[in-house]
Amino acid sequence: MTYCVGMVLDKGLVLMSDTRTNSGVDNISTFRKLFHWSVPDERIIAVMTAGNLATTQAVISQLEERTKAPEERDNCLLRGTTMFQVATEIGRILRATIEEVQRVNGEAGKGRFTATMIVAGQIKGMQPRLFMIYPEGNFIEASWDTPFFQIGETKYGRPILIRGYERDMNFEEAVKLMMVSFDSTLKANLSVGLPLDLLVIGKDNFKPLHENRVTEDDQYFDTISSRWGSALRSAFHSLPPYTFSDDA
Repeated sequence: MTYCVGMVLDKGLVLMSDTRTNSGVDNISTFRKLFHWSVPDERIIAVMTAGNLATTQAVISQLEERTKAPEERDNCLLRGTTMFQVATEIGRILRATIEEVQRVNGEAGKGRFTATMIVAGQIKGMQPRLFMIYPEGNFIEASWDTPFFQIGETKYGRPILIRGYERDMNFEEAVKLMMVSFDSTLKANLSVGLPLDLLVIGKDNFKPLHENRVTEDDQYFDTISSRWGSALRSAFHSLPPYTFSDDA
């Protein structure tokens, strides 16, 4: 399993993903699920992946190969004129990859090789945009009503984001909010785990504003985790007591 979050702010985009993959409790590995490509002063595009590892790696490998010889290949990452075109082409590659794997594996492959992706970025002269791409290749775009997307194990961290998100918050606040969301997910589901990859993309800044890998010995994340737990217990005990008395 996995957990990835992409968030739109007035100031730009914030992305975070875990790195854990597992095929059972005795087969746990670490693989990167957050990737980005940039052209200085022209564009930056990032992709996060969730689902079958072979499928997502095949899609990322195809995207990587196209960046190595852009003059010889139809390269959506470096030549797409809008983020909508970029999302459309990545969706097409994802759908084609899933269909090919399922064709090779027949009935045994149906439902086993699916994947979902978050695509984020900005092309010069346009606004930062965020998309969630489904296994069928279609996608939806973030909006004022839906300013962030989650893929993977979403349910444990979602309440944190819903209560804490504000579109005009600064990047540091957004990163802190995401870390609380990830901490809640890590505590509730062993299939999501450290390290965490973080990418911050500032508006009209076509290179990463901030990158970080949060590891097991990260003191800031450990502080967030312990203080959030203490704050929850304190908030719980400060609530009015429930009583069985009829006079209450």
